[in-house]
Amino acid sequence: MNNFDYNLLRVLEVLLEEQSVTAAAARLHLSQSAVSKQLAKLRETFSDPLFERTAHGLRATPRAKALAPQLRVLLQQLEQFTRPNAFDPALSRREFRIDMVEAAYSLTYPCFMPELLAQAPNLRLSSQIWSQDSLEKLLRCDIDMAICIREWDERSPLHVSQIPPELNYVALVRDHPICIMRADHPLFEEPWGLETFLNYRHLQVSFGGVEHWLLDDVLAREKRQRDIAVNMAEFHSALRLCESSDLIMSAPAKYAATMMGDFNVRSLDVPVDLVPGAYVLMWHQHYDLDPSHRWLRSLMIDQVHARYPA
Repeated sequence: MNNFDYNLLRVLEVLLEEQSVTAAAARLHLSQSAVSKQLAKLRETFSDPLFERTAHGLRATPRAKALAPQLRVLLQQLEQFTRPNAFDPALSRREFRIDMVEAAYSLTYPCFMPELLAQAPNLRLSSQIWSQDSLEKLLRCDIDMAICIREWDERSPLHVSQIPPELNYVALVRDHPICIMRADHPLFEEPWGLETFLNYRHLQVSFGGVEHWLLDDVLAREKRQRDIAVNMAEFHSALRLCESSDLIMSAPAKYAATMMGDFNVRSLDVPVDLVPGAYVLMWHQHYDLDPSHRWLRSLMIDQVHARYPA
């Protein structure tokens, strides 16, 4: 492997994950022909085809599959080896990749972005909505960090104890669910409790990547459930529907507070005993000692905690 270009290893890693030259090229910000040429060099280096073409894309050869676990460790070691010992935010042009649930944007970005822009005017954040594969992306170090919802209530499948040991985390904002309904909803003429809560139909807003809601998990233990009439993915539209119907919407209190003022709605506490959960910042322990990563984490945590004290 004399004069071997170690940048080819990153191409191999992405090809193993994407199983497609087209998808790998898009992710690496290269042309398809450039990735094809680099694949040809990899095949020559390892004296193996590495990938076979099928009707469904590329299929890794046994040799490529055997290289995969060693490849990830080697790339992480190379990154640590070349990582600078000091970090000057004023000079940095680094781009950080962050996945986060929709609700976290309005709660966290206004807290830390002004200070970030003041200290690191050329640093960039690339954010995507938290999805089903975000956890795997964290574990593969494909993203730098993520903000998702995790629970402290032991009845939840999303309990913090289920976070993989390779990931470190800090709770940014603790929050609890509330019920939102139109201001002249008939339930205000009734005693507020679980029976009234379940007697009306509900509007559910699905935040990216969250399949389990603690409220529904706890109700299911009592063999009870909400009658969900409609499931929506956009909170602003959901509030508009809530304002013009008898539907009840349950939502995180702090997130809802950022938007409720524009609508003729009111809120009540959810009539179920729940331990508040949190928006959690997570990152792979691989980045623990990275000076720039540590700087950004500290900035985010300090600024969000200053706005939302525990």
